Amino acid sequence: MITDEQLNNYRLSGEMVRVVRDSLEENDVKGIVVAWDDNHVLIRRRNRKVVKLDRNYLFQPADEPRKNPEA
Repeated sequence: MITDEQLNNYRLSGEMVRVVRDSLEENDVKGIVVAWDDNHVLIRRRNRKVVKLDRNYLFQPADEPRKNPEA
């Protein structure tokens, strides 16, 4: 699970993140961290839509190579 400190750093920097949900790259969500609570994170996508995702997914900077969640 991603920590509050990591989420706050992403939010303050405005850095695009990639949320890896499963082994298929087309299911990844890319956007900016907007808010979070104990179980969920709100990500604003480029089209301005907001997506609510579980905190247990793999969060990484969008410009880094994609990591496999099963690894």
